[in-house]
Amino acid sequence: MGKAGAARRLASAAAYGGGGVSLLGGALYGVLRLEAQLARRAIGEAGDTPPPDATGWYGRGRPGPALKVVLLGDSSAAGYGVARVEETPGAQLASGLAERADRRVYLRAFARVGARSSDLQGQLDRALPIEPDVAVVLIGANDVTHRVLPAASVSALGEAVRRLRDAGVAVVVGTCPDLGTVKPIPPPLKQVARAWSRRLAAAQTIAVLEGGGRTVSLGSILGPEFAAAPALLFGPDQFHPSAAGYRSLSAVLLPSTLAALGLVPDDEAEPAAYRGEGVLPITTAALQAVNEPGTELDGTEVGGRTRGVRGLWVELRRRRRHPQADGEAPHDAEHATAREESGTASA
Repeated sequence: MGKAGAARRLASAAAYGGGGVSLLGGALYGVLRLEAQLARRAIGEAGDTPPPDATGWYGRGRPGPALKVVLLGDSSAAGYGVARVEETPGAQLASGLAERADRRVYLRAFARVGARSSDLQGQLDRALPIEPDVAVVLIGANDVTHRVLPAASVSALGEAVRRLRDAGVAVVVGTCPDLGTVKPIPPPLKQVARAWSRRLAAAQTIAVLEGGGRTVSLGSILGPEFAAAPALLFGPDQFHPSAAGYRSLSAVLLPSTLAALGLVPDDEAEPAAYRGEGVLPITTAALQAVNEPGTELDGTEVGGRTRGVRGLWVELRRRRRHPQADGEAPHDAEHATAREESGTASA
């Protein structure tokens, strides 16, 4: 089966409750089970110390109304492995949003170490009462390492996106990273991990776009940049990003988060052919995004229609990354959290 067919069938199986094993072959899934066991043994379990909580207010002195952001997902969203809150992806992203938008930002982090796609519903139960403007979701790696059936993983993510969009929340999903560059995984299992995670990322992309969200390919988290400088961009466990790695992650997410909030510069309002941007059918776009880290996909219209004979029309973007200031720690974090939980947090 070709990659496009596999991605389409995986996403379709998720939509209709398919099992998932037969889609990529029982033998491949059996190899993946072995790969996951070896990877977990080599990497080890996450420690008991939780990552710093990035919840709080950013952009001190900037005007309102504040942009409300919720961060959902797993350890890569929570910032596992760093010691200071300024080094977490949440703080990096919120600081960048405050600077680029010249607005106050209130970020609430619900991501948890070890979370899988099925855990998103519980995180949403806590996040939706805040009435966020945008939700940033990073999920998928634990689904692979815990041998979650791909159809179940993609279905859970798609349902979370639909629930957010029904509540009027913009959604940016960083798709499953390329696990084939995780150092403790030896070849040939490394190649299996790469193929599996990329196919999952393509299927996630299709499900998110069908649900009304936008995606950003995060192959660069564990892709060429990380492979070239593992000591710098991987943390001590050689699985989670380092502080520099999380900085690279937030730099990829920031332009697309601004776009989701309608805060892109005028010169980025339309796709730019010289950057390789344009409109493609959904499956073609999803496979291109998986292979080109940092690529953003969002639904669009062609001739007033959202769909063509090959499915949803998708706008493919390669947004410019802007120099980002150092992340700041949230200010008045405890006070802001107390106000939010009492239902009185202002926008």
